Amino acid sequence: MKRLYTFLTALFSLQFMVPCFADGKTEIVRTYVSPVRVIWQSGAVSNMEQLLVPGNGQADLTNASICVLKNTGDEQSSILLDFGKELHGGLEIVTGMWSPGNTPRNIRVRFGESVSEAMADIGEKGATNDHAIRDFNMQVPWLGKIQVGESGFRFVRIDLLDNDAELHLKEVRAIFTYRDIPYVGSFTSSDERLNEIWKTGAYTVHLNMQDYLWDGIKRDRLVWVGDLHPEVATVNTVFGYNEVVPKSLDLARDVTPLPNWMSGISTYSMWWIILHHDWYMHHGDLDYLKEQQPYLSGLVKQIVSKVGPDGKERMDGNRFLDWPSSEDADAVHAGLQAMTIWSLSTAAKLSEVMGDNETHRIAGEAVKRLKKYTPPMGQSKQAAALMAITDMVDPATANADVLAVGGAKNFSTFYGYYMLQAMAKAGNYQGALDVIRSYWGGMLDLGATTFWEDFNMEWLPNASRIDELVPAGKKDIHGDYGAYCYVGLRHSLCHGWASGPTSWLTEHVLGIKVVAPRSKTVLVDPHLGDLEYAEGTYPTPYGPIHVSHRKDKDGKVVSTIAAPEEVTIIRKK
Repeated sequence: MKRLYTFLTALFSLQFMVPCFADGKTEIVRTYVSPVRVIWQSGAVSNMEQLLVPGNGQADLTNASICVLKNTGDEQSSILLDFGKELHGGLEIVTGMWSPGNTPRNIRVRFGESVSEAMADIGEKGATNDHAIRDFNMQVPWLGKIQVGESGFRFVRIDLLDNDAELHLKEVRAIFTYRDIPYVGSFTSSDERLNEIWKTGAYTVHLNMQDYLWDGIKRDRLVWVGDLHPEVATVNTVFGYNEVVPKSLDLARDVTPLPNWMSGISTYSMWWIILHHDWYMHHGDLDYLKEQQPYLSGLVKQIVSKVGPDGKERMDGNRFLDWPSSEDADAVHAGLQAMTIWSLSTAAKLSEVMGDNETHRIAGEAVKRLKKYTPPMGQSKQAAALMAITDMVDPATANADVLAVGGAKNFSTFYGYYMLQAMAKAGNYQGALDVIRSYWGGMLDLGATTFWEDFNMEWLPNASRIDELVPAGKKDIHGDYGAYCYVGLRHSLCHGWASGPTSWLTEHVLGIKVVAPRSKTVLVDPHLGDLEYAEGTYPTPYGPIHVSHRKDKDGKVVSTIAAPEEVTIIRKK
């Protein structure tokens, strides 16, 4: 099994992998990546093409094939490099011999997830050094090497700051830091756009699988439990078991003693319950599940205490679904009602598995009370999705009246996953495929190589790509948009909660759904929509499942399925 997708290998020519130890393991590695193009230069810069040649990280005495930045007076020379794809890591600079003397040179380095960000000053259009330092001054040695930085980026700008000076650059390489794990899951179909979306979602989460499972590699670089839910769905779909998931779930539990809510958000504690159910279904570690029982029992009692006698949720803390819905109090209330039902129903299942009869009873009784009250669905796609998933409203009605209205209009990167799930529950697979193509595909059309913290279809007209200098008269898609905590260039362009289509395409197009703990029973129920074929693999604890679905001349789907002998396949007719 190859250690990284071939599309990464071809793009980066991966070389010089160096293990980095984390908890005694060597899963996290560092790979050195050369730039693929020079986007822009200013001042006197010569032999720029040298920086595109893969190097060896070693300074030498020949001083041959050197890129030179030369300042005359106070006129500064600068260069902007493109590493071809979003990366997590830092920068290695290998220098040559300048004269006179061997004085270190002062430079400014700016990392950017977009060209616009790499070109901006701190404070300009929201550019920031929050969480990860991405704009800084430093010294580089004469005839030497230095490694700096840790952030999420694709672009790097270097400015020579010294007056009347030269900077000799032999190499400027990205230090790509990632978990060296195989892509066990796969997806290929007759639509290359969907194939690229699947891969991009997988890669987005892969980059965020650092010491813990982060929300974003530039910011916030934190374990947000709500963000984890679509991320873990992608981990299960692409990588199978990985220790980063229980490690992150345990961190969220351990830093949140009751009666606190995880991240201060009631729904995020609810997502923790749902995540443990998903993880148990896929991997079947009952001993690990039982470790959660004391906390789960207390959390269930805390959630139930916020349910009124009339069945209405009365959650305190931060009442939050996702950012785009946060100003719609009615939508948040409807969503919280659904989330309370979902989490307590899940808690009842988990408690039954663990033999915790008291928690099973408490959760079950609260669910019965909650179901006596149904708030208005309204026009929020977030609320409609959750209410359809939890059967508070008829999924077909939610789809027709709210979810399918306007196609991808009012979709969001986080809750878009649940909107797609609700559309599938309503049988609107084709509509969901169309939304994936236009919404997530819209980010690809703007140069994205990972999916973003937020995206709005209304941003698209006259927008510039993130991999170009913003042309006159065009909108700066990164700098000119964003709200709440992601204004302008602070906006994360690699956010794991946006990876929903990866697991959705596997679950609903390939039709693979785990229905018994430890993936011992798997339902295969493909829905190809307008696709001619779809095929791929899915990780289980016993090895991957292989499926291939093709339409015959009459449009009937003909399937070929191969699974480990420990896995029972149910083929829905």
